[in-house]
Amino acid sequence: MQKPMLPACQALAVGVLSLSTVTSAPAAEWSDSSFSYLYGTRFAEPGIDDSIAKNIVEFTYVDGYQYGGNFLDIQALFSDSSDPAEDSDDGATEFYVVYRHQLSLNKISGQDFKWGPVRDWSLSAGLDWNTKNTAFAPEKRMFVVGPTLNFDVPGFWDLSLMYRTEKNHNGLPFAREHDIRFDDTYYVETAWDTPLQLDSVSLKFKGFANFVPPKGKDSFGNDTVSETLVHAAVLVDVGELTFGRKNTLFAGVGYEYWKNKFGNNSANTPGTEANTPFLNLEWHL
Repeated sequence: MQKPMLPACQALAVGVLSLSTVTSAPAAEWSDSSFSYLYGTRFAEPGIDDSIAKNIVEFTYVDGYQYGGNFLDIQALFSDSSDPAEDSDDGATEFYVVYRHQLSLNKISGQDFKWGPVRDWSLSAGLDWNTKNTAFAPEKRMFVVGPTLNFDVPGFWDLSLMYRTEKNHNGLPFAREHDIRFDDTYYVETAWDTPLQLDSVSLKFKGFANFVPPKGKDSFGNDTVSETLVHAAVLVDVGELTFGRKNTLFAGVGYEYWKNKFGNNSANTPGTEANTPFLNLEWHL
């Protein structure tokens, strides 16, 4: 029998807390909220030989205010039966929350620190939080802080070098540690969303990429290795094409590459390297 209610309630609580933090900040100069749907059939999870189909529902909120900006992303990921929930033949459910806050040097100082391709310099901080109703029962709690380069491009492109801490959980009975604190380390994070134009068709290219170096031993006592994740999509502004409403409804395709997922060595651990094409719909409120 699945036990999705507790993870769902936890995810809702974290999402509400993050959103309340965002909305209690000084008044936003601009904001954007969107819902997305993604579907792919070649996702992977460590220890699972088969490809996994996932339906992903996502809520994203971004804003800019007097001194910086906020980013909040909440995902619900529904796996097929290849990635089963604990004590069930049904697929697992995962919730993943990302929150980032940026303080802008330009905005705080009132000066223009543009330099070459860099439009602004920011200090970023935030968290990643997840829960999943598998036997492994991960509970990621990652905190990051560090400088960010905001590049001068249409839309945005940010590149951050972070200090990173992570705690997690392993519910398997044969784990060496059920609650683990990984070694603190650096963390490279980049994200982008830039408009494109192909004749009369409006598009955008969006995505993110992360790099995590080895972070010590995992919960089985194995050495972790460097982890790379790249997630990118090209979306067409179908709202403009069909309804005459620009920047409202997008549809397109994307690709996700994940090497050494969660720091597991893909040379000897199945399910830790994924090449995943996916479909992507995005609706802006």
